[in-house]
Amino acid sequence: MSGSAGRVRVEEVVTSGTFSLDDGTWEVDNNVWVLGNDTECIVIDAAHDARPIINAVNGRKVVAVLLTHGHDDHITAVGEVCDATRGPSYLHPGDRMLWDAVHAFAPDHELADGDVLTVGGTDLHVLHTPGHSWGSCCFHVPELDVVFGGDTLFKGGPGATGRSFSDFPTILDSIRTRLLTLSPQTVVHTGHGDDTTIGDEAPHLREWLDRGH
Repeated sequence: MSGSAGRVRVEEVVTSGTFSLDDGTWEVDNNVWVLGNDTECIVIDAAHDARPIINAVNGRKVVAVLLTHGHDDHITAVGEVCDATRGPSYLHPGDRMLWDAVHAFAPDHELADGDVLTVGGTDLHVLHTPGHSWGSCCFHVPELDVVFGGDTLFKGGPGATGRSFSDFPTILDSIRTRLLTLSPQTVVHTGHGDDTTIGDEAPHLREWLDRGH
């Protein structure tokens, strides 16, 4: 399939808006990722503004709109993106309370650890990585040596855990057992900011443990 429709590739879309939680609001830029070939794709996160995401899809079949977690900056555009592309939305049920604070409709499907979705003949594996939020998930694509890390792991350390529905020991355990076990060359496509690699972050685990937050 991928041979006749082009190789599966990763495209990045950056959108801007706000993130609100616990009576605070911050301006943020979000990375939206599109994984696919010339005929079909998977959208990872639907942040802020649907228009550039729909433009990046460019008429392809959307196999799924996967949400790394339920914070509002990652899900505000999901209804418009799904309506325009007819792609189904997926969210881990651990973050349903965050979703329900934003949307009056339900996600189309629930994500579960170990789920596998296929796009362009390439498999994407769902890793449940709680800590930044209870339902946070990462999406590993072994064939491409990439993992879409959402807000679980960034260049320089774990995602924030100082807000509701988050926990620092839990995110560290998720990173240690689910992400740092991937090959060192695995590229981490993050929810905000620059990419990193598992090999670049793994040596710093002790620093994060000692830091304690």
